[in-house]
Amino acid sequence: MRILVLGSTGYLGGHVVERLRALTGAQVLGGGRSADADHRVDLATARPEQLAKTLASAAPDTVVNCAGATGGDPVTLAEVNARGPAVLCAALRDAAPAARLVHLGSAAEYGPGVPGTPDTETAPTSPVGPYGATKLAGTAAVTASGLDAVVLRIGNPVGPGAPAGGLPGRVAALLRAAGRDPRAVLRLGDLSAHRDFVDVRDVARAVERAATAPGPLPPVLNIGGGAAVPVREMVHGLARHAGFPGRIEESADGLAGSARSARVSWQCSDITAAADALGWRPEHTLDDALAALWEGGGTP
Repeated sequence: MRILVLGSTGYLGGHVVERLRALTGAQVLGGGRSADADHRVDLATARPEQLAKTLASAAPDTVVNCAGATGGDPVTLAEVNARGPAVLCAALRDAAPAARLVHLGSAAEYGPGVPGTPDTETAPTSPVGPYGATKLAGTAAVTASGLDAVVLRIGNPVGPGAPAGGLPGRVAALLRAAGRDPRAVLRLGDLSAHRDFVDVRDVARAVERAATAPGPLPPVLNIGGGAAVPVREMVHGLARHAGFPGRIEESADGLAGSARSARVSWQCSDITAAADALGWRPEHTLDDALAALWEGGGTP
């Protein structure tokens, strides 16, 4: 089985590649902008006919698209998250129409949740900013492509190697900088929002299940921890693993605050469909993920 992983050197992509390479009989190829990628692919700029040639050369049975942008200006987000999947689908229809496509979406596509009511895959989508909106556009391109495709809507990934661009990795970096100084103060933003955290290793396992499952899959499957956890609980849990003896303060001008938190105060995904279609449920707790994040050393 030949599996092409796009975005193979990113946070999610790296874990996905590691997981897929453990499969018996799998030949995993990396695709991306890196010079050492097996296939050079930039979904933000590639033309469909150019990408089709690359796909024909790779001859994949499955393509996993982990490429995506979580930050940057709206143009960058649109190029990578919306245009990229559309170009990929066009190229696949031309060069490898029988290949399965596993595309990583985001729970941010749902927008604000209703406290106490986890979002199913059929819940209304109302993203609050360019990131969620562009990810939703990418999902629309994939689900309308006519390909053997599934979108995995990922919750808030956390675990080993979490990048400093996301809140868990950013807090870990702040804790490492503070060290064991009992006078240290971490001034963070509002941590009152609830999020659905999922261990990145469980995400990789879900991708493996989606890549190898027989027969067609539902167009969209939620992949999350299945619980709404206060962000404050995540931060304090990470501080416990760090042995941080100082103080954590929340303020409007805190370093790790998120403007999105004020607009999306509660978010949780219903993961029943993934259990039914893939036999998948998270194996790691949030505490497992935080321990692995801290023990993993510095963040990229």
